[in-house]
Amino acid sequence: MAISLFGLHSGAALATVVGVLMEVPVMLSLVWWLNRQVK
Repeated sequence: MAISLFGLHSGAALATVVGVLMEVPVMLSLVWWLNRQVK
């Protein structure tokens, strides 16, 4: 969606795509780590 709005070479589109790709594994790792700490 961001690439279609801003174009392939736009910094905003790049930041959106890279941000989502980085955020998901980081959040999953954080949840996994917190679950291990609680037990």
